[in-house]
Amino acid sequence: MGKRVWLIGAGLMARDYAKVLNALETGFLAIGRGEKSAHDFESETGNKVISGGLDQFLSAKPELPESAIVAVGIEALSETTQLLLKYGVKKILLEKPGVGYPEEINELVQLTQEKDAQVLLAYNRRFYTSIIKAKEIIEQDGGVTSFNFEFTEWSHVIKDLKKTEAEHHNWFLGNSTHIVDSAFYLCGKPKEISTYVSGEGNLNWHPKSSNFSGAGITETGALFAYHANWEAPGRWAIEVLTKKHRLIFKPIEKLQIQEIGSIAVNEVNSIDYSLDEQYKPGLYLQTKAFLEGDCGEFCNVFEQQKAMECYRGMSNY
Repeated sequence: MGKRVWLIGAGLMARDYAKVLNALETGFLAIGRGEKSAHDFESETGNKVISGGLDQFLSAKPELPESAIVAVGIEALSETTQLLLKYGVKKILLEKPGVGYPEEINELVQLTQEKDAQVLLAYNRRFYTSIIKAKEIIEQDGGVTSFNFEFTEWSHVIKDLKKTEAEHHNWFLGNSTHIVDSAFYLCGKPKEISTYVSGEGNLNWHPKSSNFSGAGITETGALFAYHANWEAPGRWAIEVLTKKHRLIFKPIEKLQIQEIGSIAVNEVNSIDYSLDEQYKPGLYLQTKAFLEGDCGEFCNVFEQQKAMECYRGMSNY
């Protein structure tokens, strides 16, 4: 009998998944490439890794799993997922953003359709306890009326990180969309959006852009605005306004609230953050939902293809 789940990758993200899978008592098979990452994975999680890469593993014609989790580097996300689809895996949790370059999404979508498979994007912030609680408050208040968000990145740190070209040149797609997806997931997808980008050539590691701003209206009628300046101080943040509250995510892992008629900003004390503190935030509930087939809160690969049009405009890709 084969393992229930294949975990593709043995790096930091894969190790975080292994901890959650162990906690959920879910049998899995880890498949990695390099010996060092395999050794580190085994030392940290207590689970063995089949090294040598996915191609070599599949050449032995292993029994199909119930599902697979793809947690490899951004440059290998699409290729790895396509290998799994071609082999016959029908249910895949694919690490965000799913591709290394925007144009790769089209081939991935086409293959997903051909194989009648389910490919879900692992935007784990959708499963933060803070986000879940905010959704409850928004529903009680009658919906979002407006919101704003910031996705400023720390260029002074990022420029020195040892990353692939795909990671650096597509940093907005690979990293900033974590917060953009969270904002639009929580408040509604954009129906209309005006985007402005500057700073082309200012950053060697991200040559297409460094300064971002825009505004629009969602499908539900909420107005929104955003900005980010990667050459200035800042941080990720989201503020959501309803008729009764201002919900503040700064940092995103915690929820603060401002009541109408008050200038006081307080933490929402009724939230149990224990899972987000014990595991990588959002990962436990995300993985549990995926394994149980509770997939309504995920972004699937078809929705990601549509979102990519918006992301291109926001980033100058």
